Amino acid sequence: MPSPVLAHVVGCVDAAEDQLLALRRDLHAHPELAWGEDRTTRTVAEHLDASGLEVRLLPKSGLIAEVGPSQGPVVALRADLDALPVEDRTRAPWRSTVDGVAHACGHDVHTSALVGAGLALADAHRRELLPWRVRLLFQPAEEIMPGGALEVLAAGALDGVDRVFGLHCDPTIDVGHIGLRVGPLTGAADAISVRLTGHGGHTSRPHLTEDLTYALAKLVTELPAALSRRLDPRAGASLVWGMVRAGSAKNVIPSAGEAAGTLRMLDAVAWVDAEDLVRALIGQIVAPYGVGAEVTYVRGVPPVVNEAVATGVLEHAVLAVLGEDGPVSTQQSLGGEDFAWYLESLPGAMGRLGTRTPGGPTYDLHQGDLDIDERAVGVGAKVLAAVAVSAPVTDA
Repeated sequence: MPSPVLAHVVGCVDAAEDQLLALRRDLHAHPELAWGEDRTTRTVAEHLDASGLEVRLLPKSGLIAEVGPSQGPVVALRADLDALPVEDRTRAPWRSTVDGVAHACGHDVHTSALVGAGLALADAHRRELLPWRVRLLFQPAEEIMPGGALEVLAAGALDGVDRVFGLHCDPTIDVGHIGLRVGPLTGAADAISVRLTGHGGHTSRPHLTEDLTYALAKLVTELPAALSRRLDPRAGASLVWGMVRAGSAKNVIPSAGEAAGTLRMLDAVAWVDAEDLVRALIGQIVAPYGVGAEVTYVRGVPPVVNEAVATGVLEHAVLAVLGEDGPVSTQQSLGGEDFAWYLESLPGAMGRLGTRTPGGPTYDLHQGDLDIDERAVGVGAKVLAAVAVSAPVTDA
């Protein structure tokens, strides 16, 4: 038998379903990149203001909203606002209206779900049902490294907070289910860019130049191989290049070229020392070819590590909302998530929100054809609201 406040917030989300779907479609049609989520921030603020939540805009973009009694525990719920520089290849009437920008990671779903939870919690507070304070974090710039979470933390977002929770879309899990895991959920992730420079020339005389294209090819193939022998295999390190480019003519050795990619790993200990090793290996690999190497290494995010008690709280909420079949086990991935920075500060947990239509195709995140089963919006809103009202329950 659900508690009165739990039953109330779930009913509020059900009543707001049309409003939440309209919000999700509006956000999907008007995606904004990291630190430029101005319209998104205004739209969210308008919905929350109308329900009487206390809204505080963050210095760049994003906002914090609060609801509930001024005394007692504080539970934080987080969603992210930004989209990706990806072309929307879906055919929905609400597909992106911005060329080359799309919500290809489901942040429009995260945001709409948290708005729905906020509206339900605000209604519960008006009826004096909300037992403690809830802080809603609408975070900008999750898609860049090291992520907007650090700016949100600097703004005092977690001051006085006891636990923090979040959900992330997972198109490999059917809608109506939440993937849960105690311990590491994601991987550490860093960004690497290498610019090679040298004296270019004619391809007929490579011995009179620094054959930069050849050196770049060696770098792209040998750095991942070298890392596999210099890092403990149990670290699960994976260096994958997303961009490699040099030259513009088949008979010209270029004077500059570059490669960029991400280094990801499962182990936080190995992650601490990875930068020094990468820099040293790059120098060793390109040295025989006489080229210069300028390395830009951006420390990204540590792994998301779900605390055991908080994960139990999240599971309790999922069971209350979705029943015994709601929680499903999930594995650690190499994807990066700056929610990890919150968990460096206090206990919390992130769950994977199923977005796949049962029997339908499995999509991939960060791809323009990502198609979300929109029932995930309501599911996410109910689970977030439920975890907010039951967060301290399992402390005893």
